[in-house]
Amino acid sequence: MLNRRRFALNRIACPSLDLPAFFKLAVDLDLSKVELRNDLPGKLGAAGIIDGLKPSEAAKMAKDNGVSIIAINALQKFNLASVRKSALKELNSLLSLSAEIGCKAIILCPNNDEADARSPDVRYAETVDALRQFGPAFVKFGILGYVEPLGFGISSLASLTVAMNAVKESGYGCFRLVHDTFHHYIGPDDASIYGANGLGAPYEVAYTGLVHISGVEADIAPDAYRDAHRVLVGPKDRMKNRDQIRRLDSLGYMGDYSFEPFSESIQKMDARRLSAEINASIDFMIGE
Repeated sequence: MLNRRRFALNRIACPSLDLPAFFKLAVDLDLSKVELRNDLPGKLGAAGIIDGLKPSEAAKMAKDNGVSIIAINALQKFNLASVRKSALKELNSLLSLSAEIGCKAIILCPNNDEADARSPDVRYAETVDALRQFGPAFVKFGILGYVEPLGFGISSLASLTVAMNAVKESGYGCFRLVHDTFHHYIGPDDASIYGANGLGAPYEVAYTGLVHISGVEADIAPDAYRDAHRVLVGPKDRMKNRDQIRRLDSLGYMGDYSFEPFSESIQKMDARRLSAEINASIDFMIGE
């Protein structure tokens, strides 16, 4: 059953807030789960994820606020073999930090570059190989890896079904998938991946570890949708977020739904207005 306890807040919604203020916003919203990031302006890298605090300080701050850190966004270009050495180094840094602050998972984003000349077969093979090489480190730290397909036309991994098959082929049980409602809507998958009531489905919802939610209200063609158009989900949403959420729940998904709006119109709101808008979005998604 969809309820408030299943919603989480990604730090991209309010990148100007420092970590204490971000945790406070979550608490004020009665949300107990958050996602941190390594790509916020002026806060890059592992140290920037926790604003230069000691990991023990960040962990205590989360605990004192009753907040769980469910994921860190993200290891980029994880499936690009030419940067594998540096990716492994960064991954180990992220895993070490995650273990220290009690973070459950690290999100893995594929290469998303129009200059990527690899064939689909090579892209898939390098995705599987990356997961096989990363698997032992995830197992060692006891942390999950969430593979997030990006639906853009230039993405090297856009489909949930392809990503699931790569996870299966890797042979590691530490990987799950991120169903991003934005990327699912603009990507190659459609409702047929869920089969008839989950039966004979090309995509198995049990592989979903997390759902990212955002809406688009701009009156433009879906192939023109970009991160800058991603707002909170409301009645004017064009991507049928409520339908996506209800379908996932009906097929047995019991995990979290994390707000991930990239639009500056959301990011520049003060905490009071943002809180009100998030509350309205939650009410909309839970309502009939």
